[in-house]
Parts: sequence; C-alpha cells; structure tokens
Amino acid sequence: MPSQGVKLYVQDKHVVLDNGILQVTISNPDGIVTAIQYNGIDNLLAVENQEADRGYWDLVWNLEGSKGTKGKFDRIEATNFEVIVENEGQVELSFTRTWNPSLEGKVVPLNIDKRFIMLRNSSGFYTYAIYEHLKEWPAFNLDRFRVAFKLRKDKFHYMAMADNRQRYMPLPDDRLPYRSQTLAYPEAVLLVDPMETEFRGEVDDKYQYSCENKDNRVQGWICNDPPVGFWQITPSDEFRSAGPHKQNLTSHVGPTTLAVMHSVHYSGEDLILKFGSNEAWKKVFGPIFIYLNSLPDAGGNPLSLWEDAKQQMRIEVQDWPYTFPASQDFPQSHQRGNVSGRLLVKDRYVCKDDIPANGAYVGLAPPGDVGSWQSEVKGYQFWTRADEDGYFCINNIWTGDYNLYAWVPGFIGDYKYDVIITPSAGYDIYMGDLVYEPPRDGPTLWEIGVPDRTAAEFYVPDPSPMFVNRLYVNHPDRLASFPAILRIHHVFINICRFRQYGLWERYADLYPDRDLVYTVGVSDYTKDWFFAQVTRKNDDNTYQGTTWQIKFKLDCAANETETYKLRLALATAHAAELQVRVNDDGKSPLFSSGQIGKDNTIARHGIHGLYRLYQVDIPGNLLLEGDNTIFLTQPKSTSPFQGIMYDYIRLEGPASSNGNKKP
Repeated sequence: MPSQGVKLYVQDKHVVLDNGILQVTISNPDGIVTAIQYNGIDNLLAVENQEADRGYWDLVWNLEGSKGTKGKFDRIEATNFEVIVENEGQVELSFTRTWNPSLEGKVVPLNIDKRFIMLRNSSGFYTYAIYEHLKEWPAFNLDRFRVAFKLRKDKFHYMAMADNRQRYMPLPDDRLPYRSQTLAYPEAVLLVDPMETEFRGEVDDKYQYSCENKDNRVQGWICNDPPVGFWQITPSDEFRSAGPHKQNLTSHVGPTTLAVMHSVHYSGEDLILKFGSNEAWKKVFGPIFIYLNSLPDAGGNPLSLWEDAKQQMRIEVQDWPYTFPASQDFPQSHQRGNVSGRLLVKDRYVCKDDIPANGAYVGLAPPGDVGSWQSEVKGYQFWTRADEDGYFCINNIWTGDYNLYAWVPGFIGDYKYDVIITPSAGYDIYMGDLVYEPPRDGPTLWEIGVPDRTAAEFYVPDPSPMFVNRLYVNHPDRLASFPAILRIHHVFINICRFRQYGLWERYADLYPDRDLVYTVGVSDYTKDWFFAQVTRKNDDNTYQGTTWQIKFKLDCAANETETYKLRLALATAHAAELQVRVNDDGKSPLFSSGQIGKDNTIARHGIHGLYRLYQVDIPGNLLLEGDNTIFLTQPKSTSPFQGIMYDYIRLEGPASSNGNKKP
C-alpha cells in the first residue's frame, strides 16, 4: 500500500486530490468531479461528455403549489470553494452555493454545501452534502436529489448490484433511435440492432435495476482491461427518505451509477418534499464512498472485484458513523444514542400467548401517524430487524424526537409506540416489552396470500418472448430471508421475475374472455392469483376495468345480526379505485376506496409501492349458507399501468363465531 500522504493541488479552474492510489479532479468552484485517475487509466469518467456531465450532485425542484412530479432540473454548481481540512492524513473540501432573494424563482431556495474527502491509503473518496432552508425563505417543492457518476462506455461493460443481479450490459449507443424501438414509455426500449448482437431482442429499462434502500449497499461497474471496479457504497440509510423499503434507481446503461437520496419513484406525489413558508430545515446526506479496486495479478478473474467490493462495503458499514467528516452538522458516534427492547405480537386467534415478533422491521422516524414512516421525507430514520425472539437494538441515532414504528412479516398492519422517544448523546434507552395487536375482530375463515407487503408470492407470468431481459429468465429464489411463520407456506417466489417488461399485458393473454375467478379451498394463490389487478386492452386501444371474483362456501348460515370483516392489504396502487360487492355484482358497492395511488409500480417493474390497509364490514345478512362470491372491481380504466397489487386478503368471522381459527 502506498505510503504517500494526501496532497491537494489548487488550480485556476480545478482542484486535484491525490493520495498516491488515485487522483480526483474537481471543477473549481463548481464542485463537479471531472476526472478520476486510477490504475493506469487516465480518467474513469465519461471523457466524451462535457466536464459538467461526469460526476455531480443534482436535484429536481419546483415552485410551491406545482402539480405532479416533474420540475426544474438543477445540476448543482457551487459558487465558492474552501479547504476545510488539509494534512497528510486527510483532505476535506467544501463547495457551496448560497441562496439570496435575487435568485427567487431561478434557483432552489437552499444553501447547499457539497463536501469531498480523501483519506491516506484509501482506495476511493467520500462525498456528502448539507442542505439548508431558512425560515424566512420562499416555500417550494423538492422532487428528487442524488449523486450521479457517468463512466467510460469503452471501459465499463459489466454491472453488479447483487450476487444474483449482475450482467454484461448493452452500450448507450444501442439505445439510439436507429438501433432501438421505444416501447410504452421512453425509458424502455427494445434493442433491434445493437452493436453487440448478443443483446438483440432484449429490453433495456433502467427501472429493471431498482432496489430497496435496505438492500442497496454497494453497486457499480467492472472494466475488464485493465481489471478495475468502480463502486458506490452507501453504508447507512439514515438520510434516505421513506424508510427501508423505499425503492430507488441504482446503476443502468450509460454506464451510470446513482446514489439516490430522495425520489418519488414507486410512491408518487405523496413523497414530494413540500416546504411551506416559515419552515426551517437542515439535513446531511451521506457520506457515501466511491470505492475503486483492481486485481493484483493480470491473470485474475475480474468478477472477483465484486467480492472485494462487498467486503469493503462491510467495512464501511462497520465504521459507521464515520469519525472523519469535519462538519459539525454530522454527529459522531459519541454524539448519538441507542434504543433497544423487545417486540411481541398479540393475536389470540393465532396463539394464546404473545408471539415474539421474529424478523420484525423496527425503526425510529419523526413523530407522525401509524405507518407514516413510509412517506416521511424530511427527517432521519433508523431501522433494524428484530431477532427470532423479538429483541431489537437501534444504534447511532441522531438526538431528537421520534416515534418507534414497526411491522411484522406474517401479520397485517403497523405498530406505533405513541410516546415520543428522545435519544440523548451517549445514552441507551431500553423500552422493555412492547406488544403489537394487529387488526383482528374474529377467526380467519379464509385467506389469500402472505402478509409481507409485496405481491411476490402471487403468480408472476413469463414475459412475452418479444420483451425479455435475459438477466431475469429462470431467476428463482426462496423466501429464505423471511421468518418461519412465512416459510410454512412453502412459497417459492421469483424474486426478480417481476422485473420483466410488459407483464401487465400478459393478464389479457391469460384471461382473454373473462376475468380472474379464485375459489377458496381449490385455487392456489401462487398459480391462480395474478400478481396485479390491471386493466384490459381492447381492440381499439382503449382500456376497460376488471372485476375479480373470490368464491367461497359457508358451512352454516351467517348470523344476520353480526358483522364479518374483509381485510384488504394492498402492496401498491396506481390511479385505481377498488370497489367491493358481495353476492351481487350489479349492486352499488359495499365499499369504495376512491381513487388511490400514484405509485406507478406496474410500469416500473416493482412488486410493491406504498402499503395500504382497508377494512370492509360485511353485514351477516349479505352472506349465504353455501356458495358466496366477493367481487373486487377496478371500474375505470384509461391506462395499461392503472391497477392494484394485493398483499393479502382475509375474511374474518364475527368474534362470537366458532369459525376456523386458522393462523
């Protein structure tokens, strides 16, 4: 390992960081990374691009009251450069842009401080940013912000983001109009005449490589000649919006790698940051680590660089929170607190004793309503998984006020501890035993699916042979990461099969003449329940709504004075309305959700978006002894992407009934 200390060279229009392993060139005072020199390659970044289009922070914003999720793109160019730390062990640089009233309507009303850090003997560099909105400044909306690096297309051809999600990628030129055919939206193209014939007939779409925050720790690209890896490592989710299950873009054809701090993808307008007048706000995003690696021997396997990147990711996670950022706005470990306890589940129709919340997601997020964490976008969030006995420990929490939230795989609904929790620097808070009582009014008469907040257990069809991404062909995996309460269903799911393009059109192929009919006790939801209730395309290119039926038997007459409960847990919804009728499809609906959702999950190859839970009260006089039918209708249709994914459906008998107490 080279012993050279970190050196800083300040030039007229650039500054250069050099620790003997790599050199990083940053524009002065813009704060945009223009070159990264490493392992004999003079620049890893896209040399064919303008300097401002290589490595940068960007955002999309809009004026107060703006509708939709589109806005003004801002590749953040700073106006001032300052050296914060300079010694042989570390250099930290600051590139700032300060807002003032003369910029109103032209520039997002934020003070932005972009930081870059290089350490001695480190094969990479760190970047983080501090955003600040003063109380007296104008109101505005913030749609998206991220860090983007665009790499050399002649060098980086292999992308990796998980052990089972990596491949050689098409070239950006393959997406040009004369080499590809645009599909239902601009991001998705069919490669008809790619430069490499092996990609002919494949679909390329950046949304096929989206990932949940909790799983997006390391991703990047490999160059074969010479063998070099470029990796973006995010050691913590604390600064990302909307909790551990929020999905964001990662790497895609370019070659491009993204560190998305906030976006509205898979959620819609619910996740726009809306700042009102008289609202002060400040938040630190990052640091993230840009890690470079290479092979010591010329004859080694370049794919081993992925294994090394994963090992480096584990080191970065272990070192979090970092001790070296110089900003006082980033608290170190001794300035943070910890919260621990045990979560139990009380459901007497499953077990007479409280059940350890095995595998529960437990987190701290700013105070709000039950489940509000999944749309919380301004503050910090801290999450962990409970062990098999329900014990959890959340470490390194910023001081402040929080609610404790949780959800438990295998049970519907959300838990919230109502008392405000205020971690203090250097102190541990032990919560003791917490008990979650999931929604329940009576015994389970029947159920469809698994309460896991996704539609992954349902039937996901093969794509049309015309629209295939070969990465996701024959891509099975088990529910191994879920606790035993889910694995007892013996569910095998295609973790990434839903990433294929055009699956919404397969519904009409499989149900050409009538909609889905599911018979309780006969049908198998892994084979007979389509993963999304989508629209049906007509011959004239219009779309019509669909009505699904659930048929079931009651062995004895329902008590006409009692109420049955239908629980509908939705994994996502987009521009949809869900209507429920019982035993007569022609009646006015017993329940209507109204129009819900702008998640756009179906178009973007997701398997969940925002979680929604509904309760439908069914009077006993609507149910019959013997055969019954529940109709689930999506009545209006204007788009192929309009629809609902169900997570789980359950019919409960009255509390006084002696129905099947099935877990």
